[in-house]
Amino acid sequence: MKGISPFVGIAITIALISLLFTFLYPLLYHHHSPSPPTPRLFTVEDLAIYNGTDNSLPIFLGILGSVFDVTKGKSHYGQGGGYNHFAGRDASRAFVSGNFTGDGLTDSLAELSSTEVKSIVEWRDFYNRTYIYVGKLVGRYYNSEGNPTKYLKGVEAKAKRGAQLMEKQKIEEAKVPGCNSRWSQDEGSEVWCDNGYPRLVQRPLEIALTGKMSKRCACYSEIDLDQPGLEVYEGCGFLSKSCRL
Repeated sequence: MKGISPFVGIAITIALISLLFTFLYPLLYHHHSPSPPTPRLFTVEDLAIYNGTDNSLPIFLGILGSVFDVTKGKSHYGQGGGYNHFAGRDASRAFVSGNFTGDGLTDSLAELSSTEVKSIVEWRDFYNRTYIYVGKLVGRYYNSEGNPTKYLKGVEAKAKRGAQLMEKQKIEEAKVPGCNSRWSQDEGSEVWCDNGYPRLVQRPLEIALTGKMSKRCACYSEIDLDQPGLEVYEGCGFLSKSCRL
């Protein structure tokens, strides 16, 4: 009886290896790609442990009550890093206030404008995209069962309202084009209009957005110059198309 051809033997071996790999690959892949950690609830004291001072522990930070593992950014969030003041706490307010000491490192957003609150919500979205979500901080934003508080719902509603107001202001301002502007060390600032005349005008929704009044330079046609609220730049002629500031 003739023996099995060596080519047939090689084919059988390859088929067996392929079959074995098919069954083992999911197990190997799962072993080397662990699932994200199960989100947990943190107390303020729990979160403070993960402040970057212990190299054997990950580094966590909170924002609007959501907690993220930022260990991969250790050079920034670890000891001596420029953002270490955020580690081990929820300092949501500091993301827009720039106050990284004392009372500035708080999760309270009291008296912030809708645009500032919107900015903090966008920071939270950034951390969701960039780092690993690990849980919720019990307190201002989540209760002891991990459910959103009225405060968090109010913050998100205010941020949404801020986005709507910003879009509305953008549409309103597009109706009257803004001035051109330039600045040089020798000549200072200048604003001018290719069509129309430069006027300072109150930004329509700025108080609702920021809690402050501000003005912008816009170009108005001659027939619209009698509208209330338009301000001629100091030292600039009524029908001047260019004004030096």
